[in-house]
Order: sequence, then C-alpha cells, then structure tokens
Amino acid sequence: MKLEDIEVFVEAVRVGSLAGAARRLSLSSMAASRSLNHLETELGVRLVHRTTRALSPTSDGEVFLPHAQALLEGKANALADLRPDGSGLSGHLRITASAAFGRKIVAPMLSSFMLQHPALHVDLLTTDEQVDIVGLGIDVAIRIAPLRDNRLIARRLSDNPRALCATPAYLAAHGHPKTLGDLSSHNCLLTMGTSHWSFVHDGKSLRQKITGRFSASSIEALYQACLGGLGIVNLSRWYVDPALNEGRIEQILLEDAEPEPLGIWAVYPTSRMVPPKVRVFVEALEGYLNKQPLWRVIN
Repeated sequence: MKLEDIEVFVEAVRVGSLAGAARRLSLSSMAASRSLNHLETELGVRLVHRTTRALSPTSDGEVFLPHAQALLEGKANALADLRPDGSGLSGHLRITASAAFGRKIVAPMLSSFMLQHPALHVDLLTTDEQVDIVGLGIDVAIRIAPLRDNRLIARRLSDNPRALCATPAYLAAHGHPKTLGDLSSHNCLLTMGTSHWSFVHDGKSLRQKITGRFSASSIEALYQACLGGLGIVNLSRWYVDPALNEGRIEQILLEDAEPEPLGIWAVYPTSRMVPPKVRVFVEALEGYLNKQPLWRVIN
C-alpha cells in the first residue's frame, strides 16, 4: 500500500469529501479519486460511500481507518525521530481558536513559528462557536474554559486570569462596585446567553447574577462597548491589559471575590499519539504564552 493513497482516504473521511481532501493535499480531484480507487482495489473492499454531496466510511472503512491513521502517524513520528530538534516540520497543521485569541495571540506567534518551519502549511480557523474538531479535520483546538469534561483529550498550557473593567467615565457616573452584590446595580456587558459571572473567594466558587442592556456573541464587541462607556466587562487579562496600562479603562477590585481564572487548553481530537507538527506547535505556543508580560497580575 502506498502511504499517499492512505493519506487520501484518511483525509477524505476527515473532511467528508474527496474534493475537500484533494484541496487540502494539493492534488487534483482526478488524482485523489485514482488514489482512493487504487487503495480499495488493493484491499479488495469498498472503503467509502460516495455521493455528489458527501462521503462517509463503509463498515470496512471504519475498521481500516484507525490502522490507516496509525500508519500515517508512524511515518510522521519516524521523520520526527530523524529530526529530533523539531526542525523540518511539513504537511498541513489545522488549528482553531476564538476570534480574539486567534487574532491577538495565535496569529502573531505563528509568524515566527512558520518561519522556522518553511515546509509547514497552517490553516487557522478563528471562531467563537464551539466547532466539531473531528468533523472539520482540526488537529488542535485552543480553548479558554474551565474544561472539566474528562472525556476531552487536553493539555493545559497556561493560566488565564480575568479582570472586571470599566472606563473612568462610567465609574465616575455610576460609582465603583465594592462587593459582588454591588454588581447587581450596574450595567454589565454580557456574552449572549449569559446570566451569571463566576468568581472565587477563599478557594470557593461563587456565581453572581448580572444584568445589562448590551450583550454580544464576541468579546471584541463587548470590549468596544466597554471602551464606549456602556458598562463593566469581565474579560481575560491578555485582552484588556494594554488598555489598562494606557489608562483607557480601570480594573475593578472587589472586596469579597475576584473573577474565576480560567485555563488555556490545547484540545486534541484523538487520544492516539499526537503528531509531531501538533506537538511542536503546542510546545511553542505554551512557551510563548508563559513569556508574555500580560500574564502578570496588576495589584
């Protein structure tokens, strides 16, 4: 069996389309179809169901898929062992992150990373939606959340402290909240569907009901509303620290609690051996995050 044929099969199942696999592998549709046909002929079974709109594995294809993936991972790991310094990464690396984190953190980090690995192609999907990383063929998702679901295959990369913030003009007009209870009388800028904010005090988790006149699906919209003086936001420090340092907004320190810190996680679609391109990227991102001065807490 040719590994190139196996790669077409695995990629086609991953994206649910032979044409999509051809695009990702930089092949013509005819060449991808020929590879899949050749593999099926060699194995003597039909591996996929194909229609004009979709592709899905047959029962034989489902049986063969993990073995095919293991063969490709074995090739990647063998090449990595020949280059133990992590240089020479190649292929496609598919990453997803939230729109703001992708733009402010991941994209700048990727610039130097890709210069170190000129044969590597990267697709960065930035979205605030919780995407199906398996269905979309994502290699690694960067998520900021408590991530208490033990079913996920994840690696914690960094702490993610948060801060309550508002403009000096808003605080001058409406006063500085001192306690959790004070927030109920303020205009809080909310993520859509949110009715509570999470806090911690003496190691205990607390939930505070909050209300406000403005909500949005993106933290960038909430941030702009905060800069416009509309109310109080609860956002990650990596996002608000530049404006805090410039004095455009002020941090609100409560007497009886502080915003619950989250974590920055790398989430994988499989528990099998992580491919070298993913492992090296995640290690580079972890190092980048832990060098950022924005992670220092302002007292």
